Amino acid sequence: MTGLGRDAPEARLAIMPEPLLLLDYVGVTVFAITGALVAARKGEDFIAFAAFAIFTGVGGGTLRDLLMGVPVFWVNSSGYLAVCLAGAGAVWLLGAGLWRSPALVWLDAVGLSAYAMLGAWKALVIGIPPGVAVVMGTITATFGGLLRDLFSGAPSALLRRELYISAAIAAAASFVALRQALTDTLLCGAIAFLVGFILRAGAILWHWTLPGFGARRG
Repeated sequence: MTGLGRDAPEARLAIMPEPLLLLDYVGVTVFAITGALVAARKGEDFIAFAAFAIFTGVGGGTLRDLLMGVPVFWVNSSGYLAVCLAGAGAVWLLGAGLWRSPALVWLDAVGLSAYAMLGAWKALVIGIPPGVAVVMGTITATFGGLLRDLFSGAPSALLRRELYISAAIAAAASFVALRQALTDTLLCGAIAFLVGFILRAGAILWHWTLPGFGARRG
């Protein structure tokens, strides 16, 4: 990054292909809805709905941007907070029937895969080393959910063996690896998204897990 002007990282991040920008909003919206659903299950008021939606929706991207030293992505764009509040409003209006729908699990899988790939893309764009870019992608996809679980008292994804965080790692790593060989960002992103989504789908449908330490000893 030597020789880049002070505003260079921000300028690079501003040039996001429209399909990736759409996925960015999809990821925020999906995670915001999952946060609001936690508030619904606990019978909270709308302020709690909005709070859970916001820190779940933008939490991962916020930590990523702070670690990378770039402007936090939602601060200069009201659209991200708007979709978080819209997601909270949808849960509030539609009630308990929404969170019982299996569709939400699949939407979460979409958000996880999209955000992991997008986080890695943003890191690479500003010159973050490939290995660290994988970490940034993983943080983007999972940190908001970890906050949601922490504040709601739910079991953390870190303590579950199902393919969740590992699916995010796979999506981010796939994008970084492909980007080293290919110049087509959208193609790399599509493949990386599918890698993460397929792994998450396997966990949902067939309960794919990573081996535990006890299995290794036994």
